[in-house]
Amino acid sequence: MDPYTPRTRPGARKKNLTLSAKEYTKITGTIASVRRNRHFSDDVDEDLDGPVHTARGSHRSSQEPSFIAETSFVRAPLNSRVGTTSFSPKNKGKSKEDLLDHLPLDVQEALILEDLLFVLMGIEGVHITYHPDYSPEDDDPIQGIRFAIASPLDPSIRDLAERVLPLATYYTAISAFVESRSHLEFGLVNHALCAAIRDMLKEYQTLLSQLEHAFNTSPQFTLQKLWFYVHPTIHTLSLIYQLILELATMDDDDGSSISSVPSDPEQAARDEALGLGGAKLKAVLSEITKSSTSAAIPVKGGEVLTVIYERMQGMSGDPTARKVYGTLMSVAGAPYVEMLREWTTTGRLHDPYEELCVKESKFISKGILEVDYTDEYWERRYTLRDGSTPSSKRQHAGVPPPRTPGGRLPGGACIPPMLEGWKHKVLLSGKYLNVIRECGIEVQSIQPRRDQAQFSMDDEKLYKFVEDAYTHANRTLLHLLLQDQQLVPRLRSLKRYFFLSQASFLTHLLDLAHTELKKPAKSASIVKLQSLLDLSLSSEDASFREDVKVTMASTGLYEWLLKVISVSGIIGGEEGEGNHDAAAHEEPKKDRDKEKDDKKALLAIDALALDYTVKFPLSLVISRKTILRYQLLFRFLLHLKHVEQSLASMWVEQKTTPWRRPVPNHPEFEQWRLRVTLLRTRMLSFIQQILAFVTFEVLEPNWRSLEVKLTKVTTVDQLLRDHVDFLDTCLKECMLTSAKLLRAYSRLIVTCSTFALYSSSFTKSANQALAAAEAGDGDQAMNKRWEFLKKFESNFNHWFV
Repeated sequence: MDPYTPRTRPGARKKNLTLSAKEYTKITGTIASVRRNRHFSDDVDEDLDGPVHTARGSHRSSQEPSFIAETSFVRAPLNSRVGTTSFSPKNKGKSKEDLLDHLPLDVQEALILEDLLFVLMGIEGVHITYHPDYSPEDDDPIQGIRFAIASPLDPSIRDLAERVLPLATYYTAISAFVESRSHLEFGLVNHALCAAIRDMLKEYQTLLSQLEHAFNTSPQFTLQKLWFYVHPTIHTLSLIYQLILELATMDDDDGSSISSVPSDPEQAARDEALGLGGAKLKAVLSEITKSSTSAAIPVKGGEVLTVIYERMQGMSGDPTARKVYGTLMSVAGAPYVEMLREWTTTGRLHDPYEELCVKESKFISKGILEVDYTDEYWERRYTLRDGSTPSSKRQHAGVPPPRTPGGRLPGGACIPPMLEGWKHKVLLSGKYLNVIRECGIEVQSIQPRRDQAQFSMDDEKLYKFVEDAYTHANRTLLHLLLQDQQLVPRLRSLKRYFFLSQASFLTHLLDLAHTELKKPAKSASIVKLQSLLDLSLSSEDASFREDVKVTMASTGLYEWLLKVISVSGIIGGEEGEGNHDAAAHEEPKKDRDKEKDDKKALLAIDALALDYTVKFPLSLVISRKTILRYQLLFRFLLHLKHVEQSLASMWVEQKTTPWRRPVPNHPEFEQWRLRVTLLRTRMLSFIQQILAFVTFEVLEPNWRSLEVKLTKVTTVDQLLRDHVDFLDTCLKECMLTSAKLLRAYSRLIVTCSTFALYSSSFTKSANQALAAAEAGDGDQAMNKRWEFLKKFESNFNHWFV
């Protein structure tokens, strides 16, 4: 091997060469202390023998920069010197102060000027050292390094030097902030803010370079001139210093608030779907969650922009503050605006550090909708981080708690004030386009005009851009739903099947499935009923008939409606569904047993319902909640149709001989027969009037109104709202949402239905009465017939009146 080729050293040996922080501080402090004491004696001799300018040159030539006396840029980017006051002998320091006190003013000024140029870069000087209360190891570097003049000086020189010293504190604090906030976890907004501050510090460093050049080349450069040049910079850096202190303070004060964050139901649903439901496993996962969420949410994203905006508004009377904060807002908001632009123009959410106001729940995907097409995708797939929703005051779960000092939401949950009024449009713009992308259609993003190519967070062009993106997304998704997905024909097919606008198929189905529908609901064959439904629809030219399915409800229509209305007065809403179990739990035991008996006796005709299958994205409009409303109206109409058909069959039966044959020798029987016919006629008339009112006075006018609204709709949310309002209006006008009205006419309809079931019993009684009249032995059962009939009459008259 070539002897000059360097050999690779083992890792263990390399590790042994590293000094600890304590050893490194001791060695560098000793070297710096010896070097300073040696150069100080040389400088004093030259200052006493030669002119001032020669003394400056000799001092600068003897004090060469040393990497040993300074910490590395990796460990201390401020390039600050290590404190050495503890290693200097006290007698030498005192003699140095006495010598400086007896020097001429111009020599004192020259030495202080040179120290100030070091101190303004964060480097400790000879006569200007760290403040006695400051400790580099213990104090927070973001608070800045505090300096103090250790030597007695002329009062005028000391006063000017102390005015300049805060600039060193600002610079060191800002540099420490830029270093600490440049890590990945602080997000893109903080990175952009640090870049903007770094550019401002470059101007400051350029100024210091010019001042050092003037100090080295011009004998006329004085401390007064230094103050004149740095005075405007002090105000600028003080504004940035106040900003970083506020940002850093918010981080420190929020260390314990994050541990009380409630569990996210989305995570619970995800764990449940994966089978993570055991008590022991939940305990293990909770420990992992506690350890992972023990750290506070850093100040990032919209919260940083909010702090800058509030400071800019609070100091709007200061032109310098408005300019500085405006520049920081423009640069720091650039990543936020870029994420906003991508979300509102393409529907893609690229937010790796959770800084944007929009939150994505990746657990809720389109695959879930193909199995159960709830509108959970629309409501919970993309939400605002602050939990607000455009349609209701209810907030989503998973919102982080506000910070304790000012009540501001942390991180991306804090929406910048300039976007507070536009946040819902920002959310909906991306949601609309995301739906289109989920359908496999490439979204053509709108290209901003030349005057909108570049804009900042506080620019009015941003609001115009959001409005244009919202309009474009609405127009694109509306075209997809109304034209490509044929939403209006779909709604017309729902009207045909569920509202029975063309009910010939239902009459055919009831005739074909007459035997099956008389069975209990649990015994009826859904497969057989489905085949009979397909057969009845095949004879008609019905569109989308393959999407209509037969299903069986587990509860009677009126019992379910009364239970829901008694709890919340809402049908198909989340509140009603959520409180359903609570209401059932509060019922007495006897009522629950009675309900179980009723469920056992529920007939298939009373539990029969239709279901409708739609695919994404139509499932957003025809959601599970809207299908529930359609089913309620269908079951109500089906019950009316069935009772009407039963009473009509009873009328056909009452045209036979036992009801038409005159019996002059039995006038009481003729009177009873007339009363039965009259009651059947009244019931049939009542059912037909209710049916005509529901179809011609409620459903048809509201449907016409919905069609007119669909031709004028401009937004997708307006389309969803109009559709749900149409169904809610129909339910309300059909008296299915009023407990008092529902209880009254449900009893009437049930009475009519029960009366129709006894049609054959009444015919049998009529035959027995005729036989008794012909025998001449007297009719002993006539009193029972009257008693049985009067029960129906009293019940019907009671609820009818």
